[in-house]
Amino acid sequence: MRSDASLPHPVNFLKNYESIGHPQNLRSVYQKKSEPESSCVSMRTDVSLPHPVNFLKSDDTRFNLKSILPPRSVTEPICKRYDQPMNQPQDSTYPGVRHEVLNTFRSNLMKKFERLYEGTVTQGNPTLLNEIYTELYITESESGEISNEHEVRQIETQSRRAATEDTAIKCNHIFRPLPGQDKAIRTVLTKGVAGIGKTVSVQKFILDWAEGKENQDVQLIFPLPFREINLMKNKTLSLSDLLHVFFPETKEMEISSYKYKVLFIFDGLDECRLPLDFKSNVKLCNISESASVDVLLMNLIVGNLLPSALIWITSRPAAADLIPSECVHRVTEVRGFNEPQKEEYFRKRISDQSLADRIISHLKSSRSLYIMCHIPVFCWISAAVLEKMLSPAESGEIPKTLTQMYTHFLILQTNIKHEKDYEKKVTDEDMILKLGKVAFEQLVKGNLIFYEEDLRECGIDVTEASVYSGLCTQIFREEFGLYQGKVFCFVHLSIQEHLAALYVHLSWTNHNRNVFESITKQSLWSKVKDWFLLNLCELHQRAVDEALQSKNGHLDLFLRFLLGLSVESHQILLQRIMKMKRSSSDRNEKTVEFIKEKIRTIDSPEKSINLFHCLNELGDRSLVEEIQQYLKLGHLSKAKLSSSHWSAAIFVLLTSEEEMNKFRLDKFFEGKNKAENMKVLQKLLPVIKESRSVQLFNCGITDEDCAALASALRSNPSHLRQLNLSGNKLGDSVKQLSDVLQNPHCKLEILRLYGCSITDKGCAALASALRSNPSHLRELDLSWNKLGDSVKLLSDVLQNPHCKLETLRLRDCGVTDEGCAALTSALRSNPSHLRELYLSKNKLGYSLKLLSDVLQNPHCKLEILWLRDCGITDEGCAALASALRSNPSHLRELNLSWNKLGDSVKLLSDVLQNPHCKLEKLWLIECSVTDEGVTALVSALRSNPLHLRELHLSFNKLGDSCKKLLSDLKNDPHYKLERLSY
Repeated sequence: MRSDASLPHPVNFLKNYESIGHPQNLRSVYQKKSEPESSCVSMRTDVSLPHPVNFLKSDDTRFNLKSILPPRSVTEPICKRYDQPMNQPQDSTYPGVRHEVLNTFRSNLMKKFERLYEGTVTQGNPTLLNEIYTELYITESESGEISNEHEVRQIETQSRRAATEDTAIKCNHIFRPLPGQDKAIRTVLTKGVAGIGKTVSVQKFILDWAEGKENQDVQLIFPLPFREINLMKNKTLSLSDLLHVFFPETKEMEISSYKYKVLFIFDGLDECRLPLDFKSNVKLCNISESASVDVLLMNLIVGNLLPSALIWITSRPAAADLIPSECVHRVTEVRGFNEPQKEEYFRKRISDQSLADRIISHLKSSRSLYIMCHIPVFCWISAAVLEKMLSPAESGEIPKTLTQMYTHFLILQTNIKHEKDYEKKVTDEDMILKLGKVAFEQLVKGNLIFYEEDLRECGIDVTEASVYSGLCTQIFREEFGLYQGKVFCFVHLSIQEHLAALYVHLSWTNHNRNVFESITKQSLWSKVKDWFLLNLCELHQRAVDEALQSKNGHLDLFLRFLLGLSVESHQILLQRIMKMKRSSSDRNEKTVEFIKEKIRTIDSPEKSINLFHCLNELGDRSLVEEIQQYLKLGHLSKAKLSSSHWSAAIFVLLTSEEEMNKFRLDKFFEGKNKAENMKVLQKLLPVIKESRSVQLFNCGITDEDCAALASALRSNPSHLRQLNLSGNKLGDSVKQLSDVLQNPHCKLEILRLYGCSITDKGCAALASALRSNPSHLRELDLSWNKLGDSVKLLSDVLQNPHCKLETLRLRDCGVTDEGCAALTSALRSNPSHLRELYLSKNKLGYSLKLLSDVLQNPHCKLEILWLRDCGITDEGCAALASALRSNPSHLRELNLSWNKLGDSVKLLSDVLQNPHCKLEKLWLIECSVTDEGVTALVSALRSNPLHLRELHLSFNKLGDSCKKLLSDLKNDPHYKLERLSY
């Protein structure tokens, strides 16, 4: 990550952390006619290293293929096997193949993947991957519905969920099951937005293997990026022939799964131009059998060809569903950099650590910039710009918005052109306008990959395309594929969006043209208007309307850039590289009012959020600052908020990590009537969907509200950790929440439903949901609901070995002896997790003896036991004391208040004086404790004085002598007693 003296040294994070993206609308690629084949730098390398790596280590162990075989339904084709073992011995050699061939194969891959390149391979500066690589945040992902949102929206959503406790997976471990998982993993699909780091993860995986560091049970890795495979789409050949083309060394090998453990890596599914029809009945089992390349790939993925081979596919989210879910054993998601990794990246990238600290501090000061740092490509752009801007030789405003950052980056790259003294065939303005035109027209079409005909249409001479690529080193590049065919692209989607916005803005300032008219049929009046001075506000209004009409928000970031470019500071900045024929800085007031009006009228929270980002780019934060002031002073619940204010509140809450971490939704409801509360709830559903903790205590939620709430929670079940709906008369509507709880992706840990009038039906639905997904819940509070015998339904949950419940509150639930019996029976079979049990105000009576059987179990680790007002008799107290004597070391709190214990309190003394007893709090309020009982307690405490902190004996008729004993105990410095009441 070290900087170069003359260059911003971007280390090609556009290229290394992500090969460029693919059209969001995949059909736009498939339907292009007479277009050149897409391509990239060939994966083939014929030159071996002088000293090939000898990876055949003496301690190398063979891998048991049975451990990675997928389910039979996936791997077993109908046709005959041609690659089955024929009593072939499994030893440390590779039969029939010279070691030199395998060594050459591995060393060629190492040479190919050990370096990253700035610009194209032919002109870039190589950087060793291991010097600059920063581990990425990869998680096991939910399969299912694919998001069609713009990828920046997805990044902003991920940043709000960054605090979730998802289990991270190391890049090199993607084929290893997580702890507790018992499944074979043959095929892994890794998804992630453009620039997030999928391709560099592949590169690091291969390099570590080639260097002998990781995954040494794999003998052969075949990287086959879809850009390369696209070039073979009209070919008919066998899998063996295909490998010979890409990897000539394999001509000397007999590829079969019984001789080698093989991994195929298909990078960039979103760029695939092959007609992958998995419903096809064409089945291939012999790697020597010829077919079209798409048929070869499908049979390999399904498991007909080389069924024991591992498969790794990477894709942007929009194309991930091209592979049927039944063919995929694990879905992972590259989520870019988490918070510590962002800082690690900049400290590796910037050699001057004090400068790195300043850069990190500056980025953290702008929420919109720091959110974007989840994308490694943006980290590279920010590092290149800020390293230059924060140097002593530079002056001027440090970029605080996305538009400022990208404009500075464009200027930086243009200056590199001058420093390298390229032949100046075109002016900077002409070059940027032509590239901007390509960017805008292809963005409107949804294309991120361009071909020669696209360049010609924008006035770019194809023969000079390499010059353009050189002039804008990292902004625009061409790729060369297997047959040196050319495909052109911008390094990252956000760079294309910025150039597209710059093109639209310059067309207005310098040529008085509204380029939006070029994408629609112009009326005669529109053509006439072009001869007159175009109002900038009209241009902005058209851009806002176009962005709002987009279903997937593909013009959102473009709109932010376009509006940001009209700010005065940008006019000054752009003068560095081009002449501006007129100013636009005084024309934004109408645009601001237009956007605020849109905020008042649109219902989409995501579109509203983007409009607030637009206001931020324009320098208007009035609505946001007003809401922030309300939140700071705690007056939000008393404020009369307009629709605009509500949108601003949602924006502030969703984009502020601090607010989301500490925010309680119920503070919005203070001082409002129930009808108003429900209107507020509806408005705040977007926030609820993204909150880790939803607190809706005593908000008067109705059945209808509960349905809306459940719907919001179902849309994002993996994020929520705490849900408190106590004090709402839910009744049977709690069944709607059960759909959320039984979702296998639901990871709810705390559920509080006390005082919710839950019926037997509601309890049954709740228990059923928890039975199907019992492993995450840690705390359940159902107090003050008349559950009665329906408590028995919860017993099935508690005795499930996957149940990890630690806190159970069932105060005043009408639990009978029968219910207590079922409960204790469940706890006996699974006693090791429960830490807190609250059964106060249930008439347990003799059933307390059953609970004692649980407490004396050596695996029981109960720390808090509340049995207030439970009708405990002398016999029950005796059983309890006996249990605690046999297992005294875990209990920390015991509450037996409002039980007529009398002299049986003396039995507890035997527990307290046990040196293993760690009891810290004891409540015996109104328990008919006698002087004799108190004397026994004091005596026990004197023999074990180190642990008890609180002793409550109020409302017991104690004599003066007992009170004196207690007072002396409290004042004695040898004891730890902090609270004493009598």
